[in-house]
Amino acid sequence: MQPEIPSKTQRKRAMAELQALGAALLELPPARVQALALPEPLAEAIAEARRIASREARRRQIQFIGRLMREVDPEPIRAALAEAEGRSAAARARQRQLERWRERLIADDAALTEFARAHPAAELQALRAAIRNARKEIADGHPPRAQRALYRLIREAVGES
Repeated sequence: MQPEIPSKTQRKRAMAELQALGAALLELPPARVQALALPEPLAEAIAEARRIASREARRRQIQFIGRLMREVDPEPIRAALAEAEGRSAAARARQRQLERWRERLIADDAALTEFARAHPAAELQALRAAIRNARKEIADGHPPRAQRALYRLIREAVGES
């Protein structure tokens, strides 16, 4: 039995999807794109597209990126985009873990000792100040600015940038 040959419509749909995936790479920070270890021509095309200001020239460059995308495995790129957008299960789990740490640090003084033991590189003085500010903020009923700052400090200490 012969393998089924995709129709022209199916091929065009697949090419449009790859082009959209390539265009989504332009939205990622350059450091994330470099971490994907893309082939050199594709990485150069993405860097060039970021420099292009003309709308039509950028559209043609995105089409070129779509053509180059045919030669790479799109699954790692899809996974990286999903994680960058926070849609992956791993990204949501990390976020929940960081939020639990924040809640524990605000609620309990002993949690800071446990956090320091688990993450020795953490800046304890900055964490203490952020915890104190977050508690005061909650007591006064202010918007959660200090709580967000505490979350960022926890994320940095855990190693999530």
